[in-house]
Amino acid sequence: MHSIEEKRVYGDREGATEAYVSSSIGVVRVRVADDTVGEFGLCDRCTAHDVAAADGIVAVATDEDVRLLVPPAEGDESAADDPALIETGFGPAVAVGLDDAGLLAASPDGEIARLAGDVPADDGDWESIEAAGIDTVCAIDGDLIGTDDGVYRVHDGTLDHAGLTAVRDVSAAGVPLAATGDGLYKLGNGWMQVLEGSFEVVAADPRSDRGRLARAHAVSGETVYAYGEDDWQEYDRSGSSIVGVGYGETWYAVTERGTFLSATPTDANGPWRSRTLGVGDVTGLAVLR
Repeated sequence: MHSIEEKRVYGDREGATEAYVSSSIGVVRVRVADDTVGEFGLCDRCTAHDVAAADGIVAVATDEDVRLLVPPAEGDESAADDPALIETGFGPAVAVGLDDAGLLAASPDGEIARLAGDVPADDGDWESIEAAGIDTVCAIDGDLIGTDDGVYRVHDGTLDHAGLTAVRDVSAAGVPLAATGDGLYKLGNGWMQVLEGSFEVVAADPRSDRGRLARAHAVSGETVYAYGEDDWQEYDRSGSSIVGVGYGETWYAVTERGTFLSATPTDANGPWRSRTLGVGDVTGLAVLR
């Protein structure tokens, strides 16, 4: 395969959805239309542990800092025009998330902070969120923080412990979900187990209305589950470990070895379309909306 730096092109950019894949060598921007992968290329070289996207902003947790990638203005047809890179001054980070109040980040030692002021302003200050006893943050989504000690919720500048243990991933859209070492849980009248097993990844469509799930997926080992018609069903048994899920016109996933997967929009149980991105040690996926 050619170098990823060549920005391989397989289709038209017009009308494409942008997805961002974090990996040990940097962040790859992937343009997709429905289930077809178009252009993709490395837009930031770094060790990226996590990526989140919302409202035109992409946040990346790296070994050096939390970086913001601001995509080119709409209508810019320059293929060489990569997103602008903004350093935030947080320092090394392992997880990032964007909610209605702005940007959250977690450091390797469990410190959690929010970037004050407008994002993506490069002169904002990080405000530490009061917390005690958190050693390892595994995931941030919305106002949910997934840790070895369970789920925390951000509330008025503090963290409230919301239950569970050994949490590996969280999803805040629609109905809060948590992937843990002993099952997949949803938050209702307390946490309720919806699937047994060891889960690593969970995600829901950010466009889900509050209190319901429009689309949601969870990963346990090599098995992918999809939510539909008020129930969870096995969707696929993949031969590769899926580490991230995102949503656009259809839904997307990325494997640890750097294969980008897109589901067939017209067939809920149809085969994946796939494209190898040329990176390894992938850590996450975020779809810009």
